[in-house]
Amino acid sequence: MFIHFTRLQWKSFFRSSSFGKSVAIKILMGFLTIYLVGVLIMSGVGLYFILRKLVPDQNPLWVVCQFMVYWVLIELFFRYFMQKLPVMDIKPLLISPIKKSSIAHYILGRSSVSAYNLMALFFFVPFGIVLISKGYPPLNIAAWLLAIVATVLSVNYVNFLVNKSNKALVVIGTIIIALYALDHFKVLPVTEIFGPVFHGLYAYPATVLIPIAIAVLAYWINFRFLKKRISLDDALQSKKKEAKTSELAWTRRFGDMAPFLQLDLKMIWRNKRTKSQVFISLLFVFYGLIFYTQDVYANMKVMHCFLGIFMTGIFLSNFGQFIPAWDSSYYSMMMSQNIPLRKYLESKALLIMVSVVVMFFLTIPYVYFGSDVLAINFASALYNLGVNIPVILYFGSFNKKRIELDQSPFGNMQGTSATQFLIILPVLGLPIVLFAIFYFLISLTAAVVVLSVLGIAGFALRNYFMERITEQYRKKKYGMITGFKEKN
Repeated sequence: MFIHFTRLQWKSFFRSSSFGKSVAIKILMGFLTIYLVGVLIMSGVGLYFILRKLVPDQNPLWVVCQFMVYWVLIELFFRYFMQKLPVMDIKPLLISPIKKSSIAHYILGRSSVSAYNLMALFFFVPFGIVLISKGYPPLNIAAWLLAIVATVLSVNYVNFLVNKSNKALVVIGTIIIALYALDHFKVLPVTEIFGPVFHGLYAYPATVLIPIAIAVLAYWINFRFLKKRISLDDALQSKKKEAKTSELAWTRRFGDMAPFLQLDLKMIWRNKRTKSQVFISLLFVFYGLIFYTQDVYANMKVMHCFLGIFMTGIFLSNFGQFIPAWDSSYYSMMMSQNIPLRKYLESKALLIMVSVVVMFFLTIPYVYFGSDVLAINFASALYNLGVNIPVILYFGSFNKKRIELDQSPFGNMQGTSATQFLIILPVLGLPIVLFAIFYFLISLTAAVVVLSVLGIAGFALRNYFMERITEQYRKKKYGMITGFKEKN
């Protein structure tokens, strides 16, 4: 039956009306996947030698085991956003003589070979092979790798149980931050406590039965849950959701833009994909810690410029590049009304401006690493506000692909076209190139001043830019409406 279901899914994929569309994007994603797999394999192979160099007095496997508790929690946290729940069109199957248990087993079995599960194997298996080549007992390493597989599957099935709960996401995120804080400030030796637990899976191969039992238990709980939900009545019954209203009265101070702001804010809060963009943007505030804390990047001011543009403009890029596709489900209705298009676009610009300002304030603590960091981030924020916002809005006029808001943002190519790849050049590449030119030819101060002046000049020419952008949207109006109506 498993083979039969797989054959049906395969036929559905190739017979889909969307198959063959955006071939270039699919090819590009294929190359990116190959690149990612290669990076994971090389990282797994090189990890042993890197740890030998960094901590020569410690066993590399022991070091890895100490931090595996963070790996489990972080993977569970990011899977909430990244991993799509396994679904298939079961309505035609419910009127056929097929057992519900077979359908449930297929859905869960297919999820066990998802790309997210394989990513961990591409990293840990090469690491285990290197350990065996260095004299580690093959039986112990095999048991340890089997425990890794069982742990990955446990995370996979636990994610299905907590994926719909925002409270679970908050709890997991709080645990990660709390454990790191306790360990960093030496209140509780977290790595020393959990290190022996994961290392015991290597030292005592019989303990591999524990993670296997946890994986089986998580599978069984999911199986019972799915089996109860698979019925024709549930499939045909219309979904009922509790309506949640919010007046957002404070937006009225923005005049004609208030209705559009209210729509955007409600859309962001009520839909998984847009809400995820907010959480992802906030998480990327910590992106600077990867670079600012490393001595090798201390004098790489061009890298600091990249961080400034990226961190203060992360929501600008993630959310802005899909304007107005976020409104694709009702865009035709809006365009049929007598609404001021200029105000509609200005409301989008205002929303992104607020995000840039908020992200800049969140990056202010990085002044700890030097006043130059704060100056670069400030100049980057000005550039994003004055230049990148008009640029992102202009490129939005080329968006013609529909977006379903309830889908996960990761691994989801809805709304993606060549525009999303081309926009990287002016938004991220141009300011870095300008900064680098003036930094190397003149000084850091000159580079910061240039970005700041360009941002201020963008503000001064804001009305001119918005008028040109509005006219562009009017020209592309009917093409966008036609594109947004198409459902893949």
